Amino acid sequence: MARFLSTRRTFLAAAASLPLAAKKSKGKIPIGLELYSVRDELAKNEEGTLRDVAKIGYECVEFYAPYYKWDTEHAKSIRKLLDNLNMRCYSTHNDRANFDKDKIGHAIELNQILGTKYIVMASAGDIQDLDGWKRVAQTLQQATEELAPHNLQPGYHNHELEFTPIHGVKPIELIAKNTSKAVMLQLDVGTCIKAGSDPVAWIEKNPGRIRSIHCKDWSSSGGYEVLFGEGSAPWKKIFHAAENGGGTEYYLIEQEGSRYPALETVKRCLATFKKMNAGA
Repeated sequence: MARFLSTRRTFLAAAASLPLAAKKSKGKIPIGLELYSVRDELAKNEEGTLRDVAKIGYECVEFYAPYYKWDTEHAKSIRKLLDNLNMRCYSTHNDRANFDKDKIGHAIELNQILGTKYIVMASAGDIQDLDGWKRVAQTLQQATEELAPHNLQPGYHNHELEFTPIHGVKPIELIAKNTSKAVMLQLDVGTCIKAGSDPVAWIEKNPGRIRSIHCKDWSSSGGYEVLFGEGSAPWKKIFHAAENGGGTEYYLIEQEGSRYPALETVKRCLATFKKMNAGA
């Protein structure tokens, strides 16, 4: 690990020194895209899709788990492209295994090249009991020590499972309780709502920790395929809580599919977001 840090010291120091505010449009919170939303397009034409996403108007992107298979040269080419497109990558999604001691070094290397701030655990795997969730929390907390010297922080992304109680305890509450504020809690709104929880209450209960929000909607009739703004999420209240104590640094549109092609879907979602959120 020392080898790649030393060979990229100047480049990485410059990247790490860029505050999130540097990419905010007119001082507003950046709005980005979770690239899972355009996964098929990305798999066919990575560069072309990133160019399309930038043209639509997204300010940042979040790469999902397959990014971990990149080598450093590919990561450098992606970073160069993002810089040319005036887009940032503040976080990546990772399997739990990427936090293992034999894998976290590569995650650090790639994320430093990309200039990210958060390495997010996007799935904890098949956890059956509260003890298992406590071990997840322990892994995240240990990662704060591994990542801190590299100007990185761990994060955790919820799905329905984390808001589904086990013996009266929601796993996400156990994770929050057993980790420090250095662990970012990335809120997936749609899955929170489907699980029957209140996203606004969750934000207010964890001030300063909801530093990234996946703006995915949900409805009982359309599931996750409703467009942003068409579902049950109380977005105005969510934005207010996020920007008044929640600590949100950037938003990410996420779409699992819709009645429109993927790029048209994320274009429509961004247009609605900008109309709805005065901070966008």
